[in-house]
Amino acid sequence: MKITHDFEDNLLKIKTSLRIGESFDVLERIINVHHTTFYLYYLDGFVKDSVLEYVRRDMYNLKDEDFRTIKTARDLAEKAISSIEVSYETDIELMITGILSGQTLLLGPGFNEALLLDFRTYPARGTEEPAKEKVLRGSHDGFVETLVCNTALIRRRIRDPRLTFEMHSVGETSRTDVVIGYMRDKVDKKTFKHVKKLITDLQVDALTMGDQSLVEAVHSKSWFNPFPKVRYTERPDVAAAHLMEGKVIILVDNTPTALILPTNIFDFMQSVDDYYLPVFTGNYLRLVRYIVFLSNLLLTPLFVLFTDNPQWFSNHFSFLLPTDPYPIPIFIQFIILEIAVDGLKLASLNTPDALGASLSIIGGLILGDFAVKTGWFIPHTILYMAVVALSSFTQPSLELSYAFKFARIVMIILTGFWGTLGFILSVILNVCCLAFTKTFTDEPYLYPLIPFNANALHHLLFRTKLNTKQKVK
Repeated sequence: MKITHDFEDNLLKIKTSLRIGESFDVLERIINVHHTTFYLYYLDGFVKDSVLEYVRRDMYNLKDEDFRTIKTARDLAEKAISSIEVSYETDIELMITGILSGQTLLLGPGFNEALLLDFRTYPARGTEEPAKEKVLRGSHDGFVETLVCNTALIRRRIRDPRLTFEMHSVGETSRTDVVIGYMRDKVDKKTFKHVKKLITDLQVDALTMGDQSLVEAVHSKSWFNPFPKVRYTERPDVAAAHLMEGKVIILVDNTPTALILPTNIFDFMQSVDDYYLPVFTGNYLRLVRYIVFLSNLLLTPLFVLFTDNPQWFSNHFSFLLPTDPYPIPIFIQFIILEIAVDGLKLASLNTPDALGASLSIIGGLILGDFAVKTGWFIPHTILYMAVVALSSFTQPSLELSYAFKFARIVMIILTGFWGTLGFILSVILNVCCLAFTKTFTDEPYLYPLIPFNANALHHLLFRTKLNTKQKVK
């Protein structure tokens, strides 16, 4: 729907589309300059009144002889509008989208184009450090819900013209701004084309939940697979580091996170703290994270397996197994505790900060003590489940932590029902699930282990020193 020579018809189409007079925050401002009427359309709350006042004053202060030289919208922008960001539009639907995105539309009679003035001032919070990705050293800023601010935080770290941010609009109703960021000389061209095609071809009504809606819309057929397909980060330094490694990032408007693509399971094992500390210390912390990860996954299933096979232990290690009778099977105790831990997490999220400490004391001491005394649980299951619950926080990715939790539950159930055979089957099932999982860009989830790439695997498993270049004298 293009602008026509009938100015009144153009105004009617815009007013009808914007429903002027029905929504209180959609405003129309009429300016009469030298007997010529101009119309401004904008959203209240996205534009500062002082900025629009400057536009009005510039147009009113224009001399009559100068005004007569204005024949097109471009002439008006160059001679009368003190705005740096100006675009020209002939499509009425794109004008409406621009207005609803926070831009200001200026329409005048006799023009075959309309002006879209960018005076947007989105409400935004400060760039505080993300609560989930705190570091001991390094920068303490984080992404916010505004795209321009987020791209600026990355630009501050990578001052290279090859850093590119492409803007796309996703959602027939929401028309959410989605930005694809990449380093032009480092990104894999095949990966970039695949990501761009997924975004441009995406047919969805609205991205109501931001980046998560985007991921679910792309992988709608694999909703039953709990392993995350992308890595989320709220830290601009992490996003900048992955861009320098040739990854693609996706920023979604109204979301303070960046999606890192492509991402395999080994990428989730890395933490930003590894790189803000010396190489030896970073490798030690990463080794601890691997050991804790294996303990988190295998501790409770192995305990269920050992209780079914006490003959495997010598007298020196008999204290690891329960001696008193228990009415509830061990594997059912662990299933109940897995659900109970998540219930306490949900309760803590909805508990005021002043009562959070009290809830922890009640949940950790009173409930656990009385659960043992009443015979619901044995001390061993309480202890091992507490270790598992605490060790899950060593994993930076919340999504991967829950994926491992579901894998652990499967292992507990199968081991509880079929013993050693069930444990072996559960291990095979989880390995097959990982092997057949694909990343966001349809690459193997276990790469560079499968297919094997020794150099890439070494880089992911170990914290390596930075590559430096010496200046040529």
